[in-house]
Amino acid sequence: MGLVWLTRSAVTTLAATGGQVAYLLNLKLANPGQAPAFAAQYPGTFTWESIQGAINALIEIEQVALGVGGWLLGLLAIAGLGVLVGRRMTEQSKRVGLLKAVGATPATVAVVLLVEQLTLALAAAAAGLLAGWLIAPLFTGTGAGLLGAPGAPSISALTVILVAAIALAVAAISALVPALRAARTSTVAALADAPRVPPRRPMVIALSAHLPVPLLLALRLLSRRPRRALLNAASVTLTVTGIVAILASRAYTSSISRTISNLKVDRFNELTAIMTAMLVILAAVNITFIAWAAAADSRTSSALQRALGATAGQVTGGLSMATLLPALPGAVLGMPLGISVYHVLSSGTSVTVPPAWELAGVFLATLLAVAVFTAIPSRLGARRPPAQVLQAE
Repeated sequence: MGLVWLTRSAVTTLAATGGQVAYLLNLKLANPGQAPAFAAQYPGTFTWESIQGAINALIEIEQVALGVGGWLLGLLAIAGLGVLVGRRMTEQSKRVGLLKAVGATPATVAVVLLVEQLTLALAAAAAGLLAGWLIAPLFTGTGAGLLGAPGAPSISALTVILVAAIALAVAAISALVPALRAARTSTVAALADAPRVPPRRPMVIALSAHLPVPLLLALRLLSRRPRRALLNAASVTLTVTGIVAILASRAYTSSISRTISNLKVDRFNELTAIMTAMLVILAAVNITFIAWAAAADSRTSSALQRALGATAGQVTGGLSMATLLPALPGAVLGMPLGISVYHVLSSGTSVTVPPAWELAGVFLATLLAVAVFTAIPSRLGARRPPAQVLQAE
């Protein structure tokens, strides 16, 4: 896997301890095509392809982990941007009405809204490219040797184009439906910017009538925004899937008895630790955005609820539970998915299940994190006096 240069006295000391001493000789056959047969005939003989394969194995597992982690992060980004962009479109209803009032067609309005989101995506891609360039040495820092640790990689034009294209694609997927929905809004309705009238579902009303007030408010919020609840559940599912898959891989490697450190395992553990941190950070941002959007969209209904006797604590609890309830099935579903993902990526090795206490810890930590990250925007949304909100509306 590599070479270590030592002084002659150090080599003599190592050889005197009883360790095996071997001599390597590079051979070039007259017929290179016979190298595999020659290596199979004489034990202890290796072809250059097998040596290259052993060296490449160090980075193959990292490439798989980065590929899966990249897909999970991409899906999480789409879920978070879908909520954020939808909320931004709602805030621009009056602007849409003004554009239509001066003669803009629905297509023009949709293009204006999309270009705005794509411009923000390009700026975010530039910031992410710089951050990735600075973080990249963390993935290669353990390869330091006599030549020193590798520095930050060079950024080619192809890399810039690829990052920009991915950012634009994610932003376009997230913003297309909200932009088309905003463009189809009538001019009068957009200029009025009236609060969205929630649908009346008799079954939900009958079911929630006898529940505690926070749970009642949460169920009614979920019934009004089912797509947002699905995005919340998907975000939690993806996060738990990635974490459980990493725990399954660590459980498998810990079950293998090792007398010395395995370089591949150590590198994989370091890489998965970074991927776990990125998944958790992005999921926390998504949950915060979802809670903030829920609090902003329900400010009128929350003010009415408080005017009718609900306390600020009950309204806050309802907003928090509206985010926590979809996270519950997401956390449950992510556990078997994470084990299945690791089993598929490990090329059919025996199914490895992390210890029960680790799975229970992931489940409880997920629900606790959701509760914590939703408490702040929910509390801020419920602190505004009801009279002030209703007068503004």
